[in-house]
Amino acid sequence: MAAGSSQNSEGLAYDVFLSFRGEDVRKSFIDHLRSGLKREGITAIFYDDKGLERGDEIQPKLYEAIDRSKMAIVTFSPRYAESRWCLDELVRIMERKSLGLMVVLPVFYNVDPTNVRHQTGPYQEAFHKHKVAKIDRVNKWRQVLASAADLAGFGLQTQANG
Repeated sequence: MAAGSSQNSEGLAYDVFLSFRGEDVRKSFIDHLRSGLKREGITAIFYDDKGLERGDEIQPKLYEAIDRSKMAIVTFSPRYAESRWCLDELVRIMERKSLGLMVVLPVFYNVDPTNVRHQTGPYQEAFHKHKVAKIDRVNKWRQVLASAADLAGFGLQTQANG
C-alpha cells in the first residue's frame, strides 16, 4: 500500500491519502508530489499503486485507507469527474472532513476551480456520461465537488512545472 504505514494510537495508518485520476496525473504530478512529501518527512502516504491484491474488493480497501488517514490531498484534473471511483472516494473524504476527522487539501491541476464547483467544462461533460447512475448518487457527487472546490487549495494551471 504505502510506505511507512505504521499505525498510531488513534488507529490512523497514513498521514496522507492521495485522491487522483490516474490517467491524468499518476506519472507526472502525483509522482512529484509523493517525492516532495517524502523529502519533507511525510512517508505514510496511501497511493493506490500497490497493496490492492488481485481479487480484492477495491472500494472497501480504499474506504479503509481513507478512514485511517489524517489528511487527503485531492487532485482535481480535467478527467477526475469521469471516474465513479474518484467521485465515491471524494464523498467518503468529504464525509470524514465534515465530522472533523480529516483535513482536505484540494489541488486544481489543469482545471479551473469554478469548473469543479459548478460542474462546467470537462466536469459537465463527465456528468453527461454518468446518466445511468442513480440520481441521489449523482446529486451527492455534485454536492461534494462544490464543497471541495470551496476549500482553500492550490491552482496549478498557471504554475510553471506544477
